[in-house]
Amino acid sequence: MPHTPPESAPLAPSPSAAAPAEADNAWITRTPPIHQGETGPLAGLSFAVKDNIDVAGFPTTAACPSFDRAPTESAKVVQNLLTAGAQLRGKTNLDQFACGLNGTRSPYGAVPNAFDARYVSGGSSAGSAYVVATGQVDFALGTDTAGSGRVPAGLNNIVGLKPSKGLISTRGVLPAAQSVDCVSIFARTVPMACRVLAVAMGHDPQDPYSRELALADQAFTPAFRFGVPLQRVFCGDALAEAAFDEAVTRLTAMGGVAVPVDMTPLLQAAALLYDSALVAERYAAIRGFFDAHETEVIEPVRSIIAAGRTHSAADVFDAQTRLQALGQQARAIWPHIDTLVVPTAPTHVTIAAMLADPVALNRHLGTYTNFVNLLDYAALSVPSSLRPDGLPFGITFIGPCGSDWQLAELGQRYHQLTGLAQGATGEPLPAPQPVAGLHPASASRVQVAVVGAHLSGMPLNSQLTQRHAQLVRTTRTAPDYRLYALPDSTPPKPGLLRVATGSGHAIALEIWDMPMAHYGSFVALIPPPLGIGTLRLEDGTTVQGFLCEPEALIHAQDISHLGGWRAYMASRSAG
Repeated sequence: MPHTPPESAPLAPSPSAAAPAEADNAWITRTPPIHQGETGPLAGLSFAVKDNIDVAGFPTTAACPSFDRAPTESAKVVQNLLTAGAQLRGKTNLDQFACGLNGTRSPYGAVPNAFDARYVSGGSSAGSAYVVATGQVDFALGTDTAGSGRVPAGLNNIVGLKPSKGLISTRGVLPAAQSVDCVSIFARTVPMACRVLAVAMGHDPQDPYSRELALADQAFTPAFRFGVPLQRVFCGDALAEAAFDEAVTRLTAMGGVAVPVDMTPLLQAAALLYDSALVAERYAAIRGFFDAHETEVIEPVRSIIAAGRTHSAADVFDAQTRLQALGQQARAIWPHIDTLVVPTAPTHVTIAAMLADPVALNRHLGTYTNFVNLLDYAALSVPSSLRPDGLPFGITFIGPCGSDWQLAELGQRYHQLTGLAQGATGEPLPAPQPVAGLHPASASRVQVAVVGAHLSGMPLNSQLTQRHAQLVRTTRTAPDYRLYALPDSTPPKPGLLRVATGSGHAIALEIWDMPMAHYGSFVALIPPPLGIGTLRLEDGTTVQGFLCEPEALIHAQDISHLGGWRAYMASRSAG
């Protein structure tokens, strides 16, 4: 059924939004709040969906008013969110048929950047990113084939979670290229995106490309290795290049080790998306409509999709074989790195420039995104900085299929260090939240903090390693603790005590991840006066860890000023 743009104004943004909603072109269809209950893990949260995702009772336009799709049931992912208590507020603008990375290819108008309306928002999930960045909803769904769930995030100072393929069902989502499509999540923080992912994900036997995936549930090691591109593409944008250099410096300060990566097979794979017979999949997605209504599809979308008709089946198989060969070459990267870190987009582009040169400039925006789904990777775009010209710069963490939660843990740590506000709202980032607890396997594992004889290289560390525990990271407590050397303990052990705010120190510790099946036997080994309690860390999160009974510390030596057990043991050796 035909659908015309709504006459009513879009949803009003929060008072701190960066631009007036009346001018943003972000909404195609507004709905009264749709929800299915007041309880659930997402209760009280509002969301929007890109208008190539079905919502029962509302047209799916894919930004083409004459496209006839009137769904009687919602997409599987939308239904999951509604069941979890989230409230749907409407459907958002996009590059027509999700064909583009810039947000200007729509008869409903170009969606501007949330920080400067002269610039593109990035696409194709332009409206979804904009309504999140300006605070109009708590999160939004996009789709991602070539980068549509990441480029708009990077250009608007928000988080874009592009899950492993098949992790979220695409049943009820109009395909762009069905074999590589993903439903993506936009949010202003990583924990919010993870909350949504935990609800949205799940195997769907009615989706041909859904699959049961084993997700890694252990964080990267403290000295994580991150790949950086040898081939640096910034399209002449010196501010973007400087921002990426700043990001690499920050990652190194976090303990990361930068590893140069030859991007050749990745960039060659990216070129296949539009410059090979693989483009035929875009034509196949809407073949019936396109053959009957080709003139109603706007340029350059029309030419891109029409090119898919010119390829034979043999051409497609040749392209698929070429892609597989490049994937084999790319596998050589991963034994040397934990994650690949790239600019989410190499530059910003004005709307005027994009309209004047829509193909070449759109291709620039996908430099670091086009290969990800083709090679079956997971990715997470997080804000990194605001450039001197006031425009956002984001980076993307990329990992093998199934690394979604690992990327999220690292991504939140990085985002917290930027000191940026949430999107374009001006609101500060909330205190960090442990994303590991949102992992579906979290109930089978536990994290425990150690401060003394269980530290790496210390006498009791084997009690952890024998139980298959792995070091997650080193950090410090909040500055509300005191550390004591316990008298007459063998091997020497410390006692940690929480004290009144302002009278303590930050104490160095390690966090270890252990299978829950072994946790009971570990705790049974802890001798009095030590025990397990809840420790508050310097980043505001909490973790289980060693504490000591206060009575046992009356005659113990206060070593808090040294900042940790290693420093104390070193001072004893020096003495």
